[in-house]
Amino acid sequence: MIIETLVVGAYEVNCYLLNGGERAALAIDPGHEAERIRAQLHSRGWDLAAVLLTHGHADHLCGLGGLLGGARPPPVYLHALDARWAFSERNRIAPDYEGLAAPPATLQPVTDGQTLELGGLTCRVIATPGHSPGGVCYYFPEPAALFSGDTLFQGTVGRTDLPGGDGHVLAASLRQLARLPDATRVYPGHGPATTIGAEKADNIFFRAPAV
Repeated sequence: MIIETLVVGAYEVNCYLLNGGERAALAIDPGHEAERIRAQLHSRGWDLAAVLLTHGHADHLCGLGGLLGGARPPPVYLHALDARWAFSERNRIAPDYEGLAAPPATLQPVTDGQTLELGGLTCRVIATPGHSPGGVCYYFPEPAALFSGDTLFQGTVGRTDLPGGDGHVLAASLRQLARLPDATRVYPGHGPATTIGAEKADNIFFRAPAV
């Protein structure tokens, strides 16, 4: 699997483009700069097959409007608990993220344990609430890659003081992630990549989740 990272928007969100060797590609968390994302897809000769959202915060989805143009927009995957508010006025972060007025017509809910087969790639949805009520991670067993959104970062975890956040719930989500193989590469919503093994060793929240 080819993984390309574009750091987008004022909050420096990691937007990931994934390709499994075919023409189709997936985008994870297109938070801003849709034209730049589209240009990167075009430069690689890739067509956008689907968009995966790790959660509903504006800095992770405000690029959707510019990315879904065309007669046949791709499906967008987001947990229903975050879809309830992600496209409302409460998700607006002025002036950097104005939000989206309405959910995409192709919005599809995801659930814990669900398997998605998209663009020649297969991933498993892992529900990881705590940073937001409907936060999820996407785990690709080949090549053992986890896209963790704002649940897990290198050396730390996502904040829980925003509406819908819950530290105890996040701690339970981290225990779920701890069951993955140590060699699993973790691609977070912000900052550098890491591994599950490295976080078990060095991340105090991950070693003894009590946030």
